[in-house]
Amino acid sequence: MQGDQGMAVGWPQILLVVLLMVLLFGRGKISGMMEDVAKGIKSFKKGMADDVEEEADNSVHTIEHEAKATTKSSKEESKAG
Repeated sequence: MQGDQGMAVGWPQILLVVLLMVLLFGRGKISGMMEDVAKGIKSFKKGMADDVEEEADNSVHTIEHEAKATTKSSKEESKAG
């Protein structure tokens, strides 16, 4: 058995796909689609950064909440004892 290349994509296949896209859509539409993709990527990265910030904020509140719950349970145990 020769090397397991499967369905490897080479430069001739990539060139053919690009050529077909240019013929079907034209340079203007492809340029517009690439611009939209770039905007989508930027928006996704910004959303991910916002989620990380929110997650950091929520973890601070969770820790404070757990600390308050622990303090309340300690007071209840001391009253019961």
